[in-house]
Amino acid sequence: MLLYALLSNFFFALGSQFFTHFSKKVGSIWMNWFKASIAQIFFILWLLFNGGIPYLTLEISVFLLTSGALGLGLGDIFLLAAFKQIGPGRTLMLFAFQPLLMGFGGHLFFGQGMETHRLWAIIFFILCVLIISLENFKSNKHWGVKGISLAFAGMVLDVIGVMITRYSYEASPELEAYTVNVYRTFGALAFFWLLSFFKKDLSLFKPLKRFTRNEIIWVSVGSIFGTFLSLTFYLMAIQKAHLGSLSGVAITATLFSALFECLWEKKRPSRYLLTAFLSFLIGMKILVL
Repeated sequence: MLLYALLSNFFFALGSQFFTHFSKKVGSIWMNWFKASIAQIFFILWLLFNGGIPYLTLEISVFLLTSGALGLGLGDIFLLAAFKQIGPGRTLMLFAFQPLLMGFGGHLFFGQGMETHRLWAIIFFILCVLIISLENFKSNKHWGVKGISLAFAGMVLDVIGVMITRYSYEASPELEAYTVNVYRTFGALAFFWLLSFFKKDLSLFKPLKRFTRNEIIWVSVGSIFGTFLSLTFYLMAIQKAHLGSLSGVAITATLFSALFECLWEKKRPSRYLLTAFLSFLIGMKILVL
C-alpha cells in the first residue's frame, strides 16, 4: 500500500509541473476540466477491456459522485489556483497538515488508532516539508496569504473526498480502484459541466485553439501522469491503508515536486532539498518497520 501511495505522489508531482504551466495560460478551472476528461477516457477504456463498467447501488454511486465533485472538482480548482500563486512545491507544503486531519478522520469514522511509530514517521515527513519551506522563506521573504488560503481550501476538500471514498470502500468491499475512479471522475466532470452554465466563457474545447500541436500533446501527457496514473495508485492505497500513515506518505509529493521543479528549471538540488530527502528516508524506514 505504501508503494502505491509513493507512485501516486510521484506521478502527481510530475503532472503538477504541467498543470502549473498550462494553468497560467488558460486558467485552473479549464485545466482541471481537461485533465479530468483525459483521465475519464482512460478509466473507461480500462474497464471496457476488463469486463465493463460495474453498476453500483444508488447510495454508493451518490457518495462517489459527491466525493469526485468535492475533491477532483472544487478542491482541485483551489489547488491549481494555488499552484499559480505560489508554485506546486510551496502549495503541497501545506499538505503537511493533512495527516492530522486524515488521522483524526480515520480514528473518528473508522476506528483506526495511531501507534507511536506511525506518529514518529509522520513527524519526519512533516519535517521534510518544513525544511523545504525554510528554503522558500529565505528566497521569497513572504508567505503569499492568498496562495496559502487557496491551498488550504484544496487540502480540506481533498480530505473530505478521501473520507467519503473510504466510507464507500468500507460499505462495499468488492469495489475496485478503476470503478471508483470512473464514478469519482464523472462527479468532477458533472461539476465542471454545471459550472459552465454559470460561467459563460468556460468551454472545454475552445481554449485548445490557443495551443500548438505539441502543447496539446504535452498537456494530455501531463493529465495522464497527474490524474489517470496518480488517481489509480492513490485509490489502490486508500482502499486498505491506514489513513493517518497514508496521508503522512502523501506529503512526500512536496519532495517529488521540488525535485521536478529543479529539473524543469535546470537548477541543482540545494542542501535544503538533500536534507529534506534524508528526513523523508528516515520517515519511510520507521513506517516500513
